[in-house]
Amino acid sequence: MIHLPTADDIQAAAQVVYREFPPTPQYRWALLSRRLGAHCWLKHENHTPVGAFKIRGGLTYFDQLKRRGELPREVISATRGNHGQSVGWAARAHGVKCTIVVPHGNSREKNDAMRALGVDLIEHGTDFQESREHAIALAAERGAHMVPSFHTDLLRGVSTYWWEFLRAVPDLDVAYVPIGLGSGACSAIAAKLALGHRVRIVGVVSAHATTYADSLAAGRVVASPVSTVLADGMACRIAEEDALTVLQAHLDHVVKVSDDEVAQSMRWLFTDTHNVAEGAGAAAFAAAWQEREQLQGLAVGAALSGGNVDASVFAQVLAA
Repeated sequence: MIHLPTADDIQAAAQVVYREFPPTPQYRWALLSRRLGAHCWLKHENHTPVGAFKIRGGLTYFDQLKRRGELPREVISATRGNHGQSVGWAARAHGVKCTIVVPHGNSREKNDAMRALGVDLIEHGTDFQESREHAIALAAERGAHMVPSFHTDLLRGVSTYWWEFLRAVPDLDVAYVPIGLGSGACSAIAAKLALGHRVRIVGVVSAHATTYADSLAAGRVVASPVSTVLADGMACRIAEEDALTVLQAHLDHVVKVSDDEVAQSMRWLFTDTHNVAEGAGAAAFAAAWQEREQLQGLAVGAALSGGNVDASVFAQVLAA
């Protein structure tokens, strides 16, 4: 059973995170606001040292291992990229060997970024779930510590970005957050509850990876095929049961966005703010745009959760 971090947990986690980098900015962008017909705020998690929010969770996960005297000699995990950079960064900081499993055809630039952090990269499987299952088996075979993609100690760190955002914008009416395996959305809920903030949290899934939308509708985990080619950070085939429990209780609703909508959002985010958003990083604004008629005049928050898109992919998106 997952335990959401409390206000004290989040504030303590922030001190761990800020040893590595300062709070990321959030700006109300005029062009996005005009486009949306609302006061549009972006939280810039693309400004962390690995270009995505995941690093916060890796830092607090390893900090908790150290505090318990449980730092292993080797860690293994699976990723589509940003979680792997997070684990690689934190493992390097603690002198721990790190092996990461990615699916074949994974982002070349994310793979290069992980290797630059000292990660031993293994390509296995056709999607994240197959990579994850291989990583679990490999960890058992080697006696290594398997770092999960969803865990209370990861939420401690990830919640710090929502803590920053909601404190900076106390009048935020609604916030859109992309859902991959659920740490971002659950952390948004944790920060909202810890602060007693009134914001409505809306989950965003890829229309081509709908396990969370399907599972929330069914009230149980429902596996769904993955076919997104752009929102790899949301390419989850099987929802995490603990995450589902939290989201079921606290999400306002869920929006599905197509790859075409994500691509359009990537273009708008670049032209209106000159920030690069990866597919999952643009999904929140895509969802807000889809619901724009309901948002007129409101204070709307969107998580630009990461900017790690391969140059060739981004060039194609911009040229379309």
